Amino acid sequence: MDNLNREQAPFPDFIWERIDAAAVDAARALLTGRRFLEVEGPFGPGLTALELGADDYCRDPGEREAGAIVSKAISVPMLRKSCRLSARRLAAYLDKEMPLSLADVEDAAEAVARREEEFIYFGQTDFGLEGLLNAKGRNKVKATDWSGLDKALNNVLAAITTLDNAGFHGPYSLALPPTQYNNLFRHYEHTDLLQIEHLKSLCTLGVYKAAVNMPVAVDSHAGSIVLGQDLRVGYAGSDGIHYQLFVCESMVLRLDQPDAVCVLTN
Repeated sequence: MDNLNREQAPFPDFIWERIDAAAVDAARALLTGRRFLEVEGPFGPGLTALELGADDYCRDPGEREAGAIVSKAISVPMLRKSCRLSARRLAAYLDKEMPLSLADVEDAAEAVARREEEFIYFGQTDFGLEGLLNAKGRNKVKATDWSGLDKALNNVLAAITTLDNAGFHGPYSLALPPTQYNNLFRHYEHTDLLQIEHLKSLCTLGVYKAAVNMPVAVDSHAGSIVLGQDLRVGYAGSDGIHYQLFVCESMVLRLDQPDAVCVLTN
């Protein structure tokens, strides 16, 4: 199934290659969840829902009652952002080798990437989608002020110990709000060791600056990101001045074991 309409675009394949590269590079710079969670797929744009767990009776049937066996499923959101490409500037690039700006495509790809990150960390409760920070069954540890050099390490150690006691023995990753991440670029007294390097030795899947409001430690067995369609750019038409494009993807966080997540709460 082709939902991108690329064959209708009046420009050659190598322009699509440049557009794709610009979109992917822009999105990759913002995506953190894909760096420490397993990515499955892509399975195609037709993946609109994902079944979870095992089929089971919705309740125990009575003696004269038929049983009802049901499956649990979650929606797979489609993320989309429109953008455009100047027809005149593309012609100047093709005919006169003038520079070609793909800034609008990059901006759209970044918008889609930020939305993906939001689904991974916060979910969308209105549609029954949970994120790492608000999933039922997640572990929580009370965090303290990270102003002291030892505080961050002690807080993260508490979170990792909680996961270890729950039966999740790593490897681990750590996603942090920007301020707390930036504060890790300090040396321990009388050493050349940065605090972030110390934490990376504990969280071997990486320590990431993410658009979150509290730190979260994640064991590798927590779940995966399931892709329907990976990030692509499509063609929507032309108004004679601009080529109308769009960046889209479909994805969902499948959280198999929410207790493999530990949030450091305020």
